[in-house]
Amino acid sequence: MEQVQQVIKKAIELMGFSDSTVDLDREGRRLAVFINENEWLKEWLPKLISDLTHLARLVAKKNNIEEPVYVDINGYRREREKIIIELAKAAARKVLITKNEVKLPAMNAYERRLVHSELATRPDVKTESIGEKSDRCVVVKPLL
Repeated sequence: MEQVQQVIKKAIELMGFSDSTVDLDREGRRLAVFINENEWLKEWLPKLISDLTHLARLVAKKNNIEEPVYVDINGYRREREKIIIELAKAAARKVLITKNEVKLPAMNAYERRLVHSELATRPDVKTESIGEKSDRCVVVKPLL
């Protein structure tokens, strides 16, 4: 994992971010990156996280590291996970009240998996992914 950490650190330096840190959380397989923010970073943060995660996974694969690796910049991914989980819980509550299915916004595979995992233990609702490519989303349905 140290190789992955070093490559991500070098990539961030090559992007021109001089005030940054890259910490490794082995248990969560997460590289926690802190970059002193500027306006460019705010606008491109989701794309940058996706691209650096892709790079980290390529380096991990090359170094025979089997487990998936995630990159989080300035806590964005962690906050996004909390929002997705709260959205899933709110959708389940709405489904129980209205007895109608609720279609969530389009999400990437990781975010959809968070929704499915969060609601999998509930005996009163079920989840299903629908759509294709970037329009793929989760539908929460009542169990009648």
